[in-house]
Amino acid sequence: MSKLHVILVSLLFMLPLPTLPKEDARTNTNTIEGISTEIKLLEVKDSPNSKALETIDEKENLKARLPLNALRNFAEAFNRVSSAYVEEIDDRTLLENAIKGMLSQLDPHSVYLDKSALSNLEEKTTGNYGGLGIEVTLEDGFVKVIAPMDGTPAAKADIEAGDLIIQLDDKPVRGLSLSESIDIMRGEPGSEIKLLIIRDGQPTPNEVILMREVINVSSVTRRVLDLGYGYLRIAQFQSGTGREALEEINKLKKAQNLKGLVIDLRDNPGGILQSAVEISDLFMEEGLIVYTEGRLADAELRFNASTGDSIGGIPIVVLVNQGTASASEIVAGALQDHRRAIIMGTTTFGKGSVQTVLPLKDGKAIKLTTARYFTPKGRSIQAAGIEPDIWVDQSIITPSMQKNLRPVEKNLPKHLISGNDGDSTDSRAQRSLESATRDYQLNEALILLKGINILYDENAGS
Repeated sequence: MSKLHVILVSLLFMLPLPTLPKEDARTNTNTIEGISTEIKLLEVKDSPNSKALETIDEKENLKARLPLNALRNFAEAFNRVSSAYVEEIDDRTLLENAIKGMLSQLDPHSVYLDKSALSNLEEKTTGNYGGLGIEVTLEDGFVKVIAPMDGTPAAKADIEAGDLIIQLDDKPVRGLSLSESIDIMRGEPGSEIKLLIIRDGQPTPNEVILMREVINVSSVTRRVLDLGYGYLRIAQFQSGTGREALEEINKLKKAQNLKGLVIDLRDNPGGILQSAVEISDLFMEEGLIVYTEGRLADAELRFNASTGDSIGGIPIVVLVNQGTASASEIVAGALQDHRRAIIMGTTTFGKGSVQTVLPLKDGKAIKLTTARYFTPKGRSIQAAGIEPDIWVDQSIITPSMQKNLRPVEKNLPKHLISGNDGDSTDSRAQRSLESATRDYQLNEALILLKGINILYDENAGS
């Protein structure tokens, strides 16, 4: 069984990781001499009299995998740096930095994970850690915000998708790896950190001071928008997100006769691929959800719907924006391709690659891009994103605008009072509706769902 069979493929991270045996101390070396020796051994194997390679194909494959001249250059550069750098530096550190550099030149998502970085990834599967609650990537040497997580210090400070963080506690981030930047942002709950942020449309950087908190993000929340219309917010895709979503859907169905559903994927930075498949499966009777393609056979995956539509085919609107990334784009793409939902909002982030965590020895790993994923119709959203069916920019509705949206009975002169004392399901729904109308995109989604049901009722009547 290959290594890829014993690990989970995910968009951002994978857990649990298998435990590997510790490295034999006898094979360990603190110098580059070991690499030089390996090169000499390979040259012997490549000699005409060598019997190490049984076939010509094996010989050619080895030569293709191991460019000896390049390895010699690396060994020479390593020795020069190790012996001539102005300050003494540990050879092991040099080698780890070489690995980091190799991966950083591939794409923004392939990284070397030391023990600390690997531990951070493990924490994210449960959503419990001390930090800011912000999903980030590297872009042009700066830390770019993919999305803040709901209810976290980053969200409370109005940090937005697309913001560029250029300093952390007065330390420039250029030159730092992504894992090093994340390590700085994380820390003890209650401690402060200062961020210097560049935002499109603002002439000068903005300084923001945040207090770290325990990030314990519930991935799914729900509420009633109006009588018969539910709202499902998915903040990120964790290991239990599919189960949580089904539980919340059942609560919505139990509370009322559900006629329409809004699924909010705005500022959802993604997460586990399997969870995205499970969420899509909740709303599809059958068909392909997503497939992946890569160089290795283990990277060729296809996921199909199997459980049936949990809400019986009622209309769905999915809200997306620039912070909708990765696993959340899989859900939007699958429901859009099967015409199961109307996608509303703005163009999504455009992360269409799959990362696999490959364990190394000593509790370290590399997170490597191993595949691209495609929507059921064969679309790659890499660097392109999902285009919404209906483009709606986000706006804030002021109280005066809200009054003019549409008349309601309680605003008419001499209207009859309800006759009910206390709080009712209707009054709770009304408060939720008023909250929805302050969110322009959500308000438009609700209007669209009601319009679809009106047209359906008229067609059924005729």
